[in-house]
Amino acid sequence: MYAETEGIILKQIKIAGGRRMLVIFTKRYGKISAGTSISEGGKNRSALALRPFTYGKYQINKTGSHYHVNGGETIASHYPIGEDIDKYLCASFGMEFTDKLLPEEAAAPRLFLLLAEFLEMMEKRTKKHETLLVAYQLKALELSGSAPRLDSCVLCGAEEKLTGFCVSDGGLVCESCKTLSDSKERLIYDTGFGIVNVIKFLTQRPLSQLENLALDDDTLKWIKEVLKSYIEYHLDISCLKSEECMDRR
Repeated sequence: MYAETEGIILKQIKIAGGRRMLVIFTKRYGKISAGTSISEGGKNRSALALRPFTYGKYQINKTGSHYHVNGGETIASHYPIGEDIDKYLCASFGMEFTDKLLPEEAAAPRLFLLLAEFLEMMEKRTKKHETLLVAYQLKALELSGSAPRLDSCVLCGAEEKLTGFCVSDGGLVCESCKTLSDSKERLIYDTGFGIVNVIKFLTQRPLSQLENLALDDDTLKWIKEVLKSYIEYHLDISCLKSEECMDRR
């Protein structure tokens, strides 16, 4: 089978014989792992299209269950991301998170377009890069069907006095349910009306409308901590290399 599809290079791994294994999020087939013999040091358009962060158009051949990239053409290299350490780390986190979130060979066109938009906006962003990152994570969770419940208490359905976020139960809890629960055992974080509204805003607005949004440090820290616990608990995604690098800065 021969096909041409748009894709984003999530990861590149060197293997024996001068070959490389690519992890590509394709618009047509979802995430695939594909080998290629295109020289890494080449200056032709195919070699340039195989670098991480690149959004391109790829010629792919499939034999049995194995994919092979025969050629590629760059649509957007996102080269400036690599020139700024904060952009690079946040974009790397987004790519690594997406790689872990996606199953193999399951088309996810809306998430593909979201990742393409995230990289384009990260390239242009000049400050508060982590605000864009957490917004992307929240939206990616929603598109994958793994988003936390934010409209009512996840335990009793109440819509008022939502003062806690319960990681294990997957969403907001009201004051009554929070009091009855063991917050340590159930991983319950204190929240407030302002925090809830911020999370809803990030989730409901298109990413393009968040271009100039910059969360304050305390709000950003809270959302990052809760997201980390939630994603680890429900999706078993943890110990990301890019996250460790960000934490050391």
